[in-house]
Amino acid sequence: METITIPKTEYKRLLSRAKAYEKLAGSIFENAIKDPVSDIVSDFEKTNLYTTEFLKDLEAGIKEIISC
Repeated sequence: METITIPKTEYKRLLSRAKAYEKLAGSIFENAIKDPVSDIVSDFEKTNLYTTEFLKDLEAGIKEIISC
């Protein structure tokens, strides 16, 4: 891994933008989810295209985003 040094002001600016993006993306995704999480996961499961581990990760990820 390489190390890159940037000024503290640049770091703070980038960090601020990253946090704003996370908040915005979370609220957009949260508003798009109208169905219960279990229904969403069930729909994915019915396709028989996804592993059990993926479905567990999907459910946990959706719940995490909704709780933000």
